Amino acid sequence: MSADATIDRFLDALWLEQGLSDNTLTAYRADLRHCQRWLEQRSHGLDSAAAADILGYLAAQQGGSVRTAARRLSTLRRFYAWQVREGARQDDPTARIQAPKLGRSLPKSLTEAEVESLIEAPDTQTTLGLRDRAMLEILYATGLRVSELVALELRQVNTRQGVVRVTGKGSKERLVPLGEEALGWLQTYMNAARPDLLRGVTTEALFPTRRGGAMTRQAFWYLIRRYAGLAGIDKPLSPHVLRHAFATHLLNHGADLRVVQMLLGHSDISTTQIYTHVARERLKQLHADHHPRG
Repeated sequence: MSADATIDRFLDALWLEQGLSDNTLTAYRADLRHCQRWLEQRSHGLDSAAAADILGYLAAQQGGSVRTAARRLSTLRRFYAWQVREGARQDDPTARIQAPKLGRSLPKSLTEAEVESLIEAPDTQTTLGLRDRAMLEILYATGLRVSELVALELRQVNTRQGVVRVTGKGSKERLVPLGEEALGWLQTYMNAARPDLLRGVTTEALFPTRRGGAMTRQAFWYLIRRYAGLAGIDKPLSPHVLRHAFATHLLNHGADLRVVQMLLGHSDISTTQIYTHVARERLKQLHADHHPRG
């Protein structure tokens, strides 16, 4: 069996067992093919690689991102664990390889004033501007991942109860409240802008493009960077930064960490705990700015 066919079987198994998203499966495929190409140059392959080969591959990545190296090792571990389980191998060449230590980096965020400027940047007198304002309002009000936002369909929104039903990683569902401000803009968009945007085209996509299809992650990434420029925000910005702002601002205003975990759709509380560091830094800054002996 070819290496590509083996990788396809592994990814199919992951999809069936864990319901991983297309983006995650694409990342796994890229990592495995990257390793396979390196091994082929040395007359090896994924199926026949020994621990020394994997160590050599990881060592060759020195100078790159430590996080990328850790992710590639994690991908290889899952691949070889699957091979052992399927009986394709007797040993796991990654079993004794230690992952590189990752520094705990704080997520980038925005101040509340910056968020307000960003959200108010679209021209709501236009159809597209009204759509974009509704998207930005929902993104900040709910903390959705950008992939979750652009994939929203009409059936997932309950405007009467003011909630959105989101399908996140691992096909796990969660209900997230919209809040009055986001709900108001969403209803205005759905009543005034969405019909004009579609011009008779039928689609379940909540935020379609002019062609009637769902917006892509890349297209929304472009939009948010353009609006950041209009808002005068001079810092690297992505849709994920608004997700970080959502979590950070909730904690700054006294929200419980477990509630934030549930709203973000994190399966492990340790993933959410990074935001306590952000909130702590904010408290330190407030103390320094306002205490007479700060």
